[in-house]
Amino acid sequence: MRVYNFSPGPSALPLPVLERAAAEMTDTNGTGQSVMEMSHRSRDFKPIIEKTEALFRELMGIPAHYKVLFLQGGASLQFSMIPLNLAAGMPKKQASYIDTGIWAKKAADEGAKYADVVVRASSKDRDYTYIPAAPAPNPLDAYYHITLNNTIVGTKWAALPDTGSVPLVADVSSCILSEPLDVSRFGILYAGAQKNLGPAGTTVVIIREDLIGKAPSWTPMLLRYDTHAGEGSMYNTPPCYGIYIIGLVLEWLKGLGGVSAIATLNQEKADLFYAYLESSKGFRSPVEKPFRSLMNIPFVRVEADPDRRADLESRFVKEAATQGLVNLAGHRLVGGMRASIYNAMPREGVEALIKFMEQFERKC
Repeated sequence: MRVYNFSPGPSALPLPVLERAAAEMTDTNGTGQSVMEMSHRSRDFKPIIEKTEALFRELMGIPAHYKVLFLQGGASLQFSMIPLNLAAGMPKKQASYIDTGIWAKKAADEGAKYADVVVRASSKDRDYTYIPAAPAPNPLDAYYHITLNNTIVGTKWAALPDTGSVPLVADVSSCILSEPLDVSRFGILYAGAQKNLGPAGTTVVIIREDLIGKAPSWTPMLLRYDTHAGEGSMYNTPPCYGIYIIGLVLEWLKGLGGVSAIATLNQEKADLFYAYLESSKGFRSPVEKPFRSLMNIPFVRVEADPDRRADLESRFVKEAATQGLVNLAGHRLVGGMRASIYNAMPREGVEALIKFMEQFERKC
């Protein structure tokens, strides 16, 4: 039985993508071999990576003066690569960060190793349940960093900050391709694949060309954007199979009608779930309404006794799993529950979860 997988990542992939990958496991595109066996420099793999990049450009409307890079190391490696490439040197240059959650803080902490980081605003004062107002950057800032969707706490930026001439840099790991995004507003977008794009192991970086080539000479070769941009993401062996799966996911998304079509579906799913939480007497959302994510929806049990609440939440997660509703536990640092309803989650999965929650509410 295939379950409804609410994991925040690695997350569910579209069933048609999995089925096609399975069918092509031993013979991809009539080559008589798996993508996992192909040389990344072969004539067999070249059309795969070219198609994946072309689909990215089409679906996201990426301007010609941006590079699309397929890298490794996860989005977390970008916490280092961004300051190394945009702000490092002697003396260190300043960079602005907005602290909206655990991953945003990790990005700022890592950035501070290579740049003079200024945290211009934070929502930590209310447990990261909202997005703070974004102050203007210092015009001399090397860049201005935000986490567009906060996977753990379930918030998202409702409107982009105006950073003027300062490049806006955003971690879009958990919201990429979930709704339209004006790429031209950003200097860099980066995303780990394991939420909306494909399997873990591939990171996509979309970078404006004028930001490439600024790293100090001492920057390690594999941590330089110009290294990868100059070699078409093939300076070393790229994550070939991950790139192939991303290409299949992008084909699936295009077949649905593209980003605008999936955005409509995502809004419907989120509206359905938030409406239930608003009406429920047993569960609630801890996130302030204007900042609620479409992709990651934390929720908690309404219970005055903290021990009973913890017990019921643990019981909820276990019983849900027996009904084919898996990976609903909240992040270990915040507790509660969380439903990640990325592009691949069908409306039926959200409806099944709500039905189970109604039953649980009646008996507990």
